[in-house]
Formats: sequence, structure tokens, C-alpha cells
Amino acid sequence: MSDHCQSNHCHSASQTSDASPRYRRILWIALLLNAAMFFVEFLGSQHSGSNALFADSIDFFGDAVNYGVSLFVLGGTLLWRARTAWLKGLCMALFGAFVIGRSAWLAYAGTTPEPFMMGWIGVLALAVNVCVALMLYAYREGDANMRSVWLCTRNDAIGNVAVIGAAFATLLFVSRWPDVLVSLGMGCLALQSAWLVIRQAQAELKQAHLKTALKITD
Repeated sequence: MSDHCQSNHCHSASQTSDASPRYRRILWIALLLNAAMFFVEFLGSQHSGSNALFADSIDFFGDAVNYGVSLFVLGGTLLWRARTAWLKGLCMALFGAFVIGRSAWLAYAGTTPEPFMMGWIGVLALAVNVCVALMLYAYREGDANMRSVWLCTRNDAIGNVAVIGAAFATLLFVSRWPDVLVSLGMGCLALQSAWLVIRQAQAELKQAHLKTALKITD
């Protein structure tokens, strides 16, 4: 996967430039949808007692910030886009570590969440994320900044399916463990995606510094 990601570096710069008007509109739509879903899921997590919904709501908040930052650096130099992607990867890692820690705590101190609210909010969140993912699909192989946007959206959709499954399992077994396990998995997925983004951002930072050094030499 690393070789495949790096093979797109030269193409990604022109892709970002050529796609900026349409990509910018998509990012604005995604930002607004994610901000709205953050409030919906956060309130739902408080009423249902679901840690998986709470984790997903924080993920929606992070994605809204992610889209906003991506809009800010869109069309910028490779160096600034790579730096931004590296910081976003770090934030994804911190989110993953936080969710894993909270899941471990609630495994012993949590209660059984209300499954019906979990399920319906999960379905709504999945519909939103599928729409955003379809809009972003064409840009999934761009630079590290674009890749971080795609991975966050993909993770959300996977997380939503897992939340729906956890709601069904909670209803079936009347247990908090499906909710705990799903939130734990979401944290691990965030860590894995953070590693991919940071690794590609590091490669792009080296490429940008090399170009700068060659210009100085010339």
C-alpha cells in the first residue's frame, strides 16, 4: 500500500489543483453534514448511554474540523498540505487512543445502552456518511491531505455499520459488551488510519524538502 500511495504523489498535486472547485464544494457539504451529525449523535449518546455513539459523535466533530482545515490548505503547496495532513494524522491517533481508553473504562463501569435509539441514529449517520463517501470516492488516491479526508469518511461509514450491529446485539443479549467492543474497534481503526496518513505525510514532507533543497542548489 505504501508504494501505491507514493506512486500518486506527483499526480496528486495536479489533481488537487484541477479538482479544486468541485472538491471545495464537496468539502463544504461534508463539513456541514458532519457538524450536524455531531450534535445529533452526541445528544443521542447521552440519552442512550452508548459509548459507540459517543465515539462516533466525536469522530463526526473531528471530521468537520478535518474538512475545514482541508478547505483552508486546498491549493496550497505540497509542504503545507503535508504538514497539515501530519497534524491531522496525529489528531486521529489521539482520538483513537481516547476512545480505546474510554471503552476499557466502560467495560467495567458502564451500563447497558438503549438499543433502539442507537440503531436509528446509526442508520441516519450511515446514510450521511455513504453520501459523503460517494462524493469523495474519486479523490481517495490524492495526496496525504486528501487521503486523510477519505479515510475519515470511510471509517465513519464502517463505524456506523458497527453501531447498528451493536444496537441489534444489545437488544438481543441485553448486554453492554457489544457497545464496548464496537467502540474499541472504532478506536483501533482510527489508530490504523492515523498511521497510514502520517506515513504518507512523512514521505511527502521529504519530497517537499528535497524540492526546496534542489531549488536552493540551482
